[in-house]
Amino acid sequence: MTNKYKLKIEGKDVKRFVKNIISKKIELYDIVIKDGYAYITVEEDGYQEIKKIKTSYKIKVVEEYGIIKLQHLGRKYFVFFVFLIFGIILLEVLSNIIFSIEVKHAKSDIRELVLNDLKEYGIEKYHFKVSFKEKEKIISKILSKEVDRLEWLEIETIGTKYVVKVEERVKKEKEKEKKEQHIVAKKNAMILEIQADSGEVVTKKNDYVKKGDILISGFISKDEEIKKKVHAEGVVFGEVWYHVNISLPKTYKEVKPKKEKKKTLEVNFLNHNLFLFNFKPFKTYKVKRVKLLENSLLPISIHYSELQKTEEIIKRYDTSKGEKEGMEMAEEKLKRKLSSKDSILSKKVLKKREKNSTIEMDIFFKVKEDITDYESIEDINIEELEGEKDGASQ
Repeated sequence: MTNKYKLKIEGKDVKRFVKNIISKKIELYDIVIKDGYAYITVEEDGYQEIKKIKTSYKIKVVEEYGIIKLQHLGRKYFVFFVFLIFGIILLEVLSNIIFSIEVKHAKSDIRELVLNDLKEYGIEKYHFKVSFKEKEKIISKILSKEVDRLEWLEIETIGTKYVVKVEERVKKEKEKEKKEQHIVAKKNAMILEIQADSGEVVTKKNDYVKKGDILISGFISKDEEIKKKVHAEGVVFGEVWYHVNISLPKTYKEVKPKKEKKKTLEVNFLNHNLFLFNFKPFKTYKVKRVKLLENSLLPISIHYSELQKTEEIIKRYDTSKGEKEGMEMAEEKLKRKLSSKDSILSKKVLKKREKNSTIEMDIFFKVKEDITDYESIEDINIEELEGEKDGASQ
């Protein structure tokens, strides 16, 4: 990188002085001559030659180019850059230290137990963060050690804080005596599958049942006579029908996160954000902040921020294009009502219509669903029930 200088020459006849410089075979660039002054650009050697010329003209360096400019800036801002580099290093070190550990549990003895175990394995306040792999090892060790006390443990890192979520292991009480009951239909459905462990199955596959109908009876019969009551146990799956209405906007904006990330210092002043050293800013991004400094008197704060690049996607739908997205939205909406045992068998759009800014869709679903419910028969007297049956038959 060649050093160059832009010079301003002032005097009565600057044109003659410029011609004199050229006659000395000094290479000039970007010559601008005005009344009483001139601008010329020269390389390092040419500038040194001009300095040797004895003249009454006033010669002033107005701008530097090349390495000399970087050196000049380095000397001018040396202290600033030293403190800046020191600040970045200090910030990186501080951001990797844990200043707070919060154990979330209602019982103080469980909180104390977990804090002591964490300390034993190297996790405590004012220590460096551990790697993800090491954190998982520590969780495994604690759960193995406290197998009788703890069911589950998770350590989440939030800035310079560990948030520990824990569940206590609840010892199962001795299984209660099973009470006599029927298994009945929780809702209207068509029977798909019956898994009976005890009791008498009184329905079959492809039967249509209504809510409350007996599916597995707790009455055990022989020769059409009820002999005893039992605790009917099992699971019944039925085909259940749902109508889901979806309103899909004609114009849909989605912000999609990308892989690119960068860390920076962020200064917030009067609700204006300035990201330092963000030389190639993302067009759109989302940001995670850790507050480092805040002044209660001045409207200024400093954050250690992580920027993640995002992509803004705008989708436009009409009744012909929006069906797939509408189906997915309806399915997601329906799944929130279902359990992990249930599954969608089929789906079909029954109706589509456009309104001002939305597309309205009516979607029909067939679902394989656990329709098992229970009805107590503890208070039913078998003898009285049989007597009523005999009286009705006479």
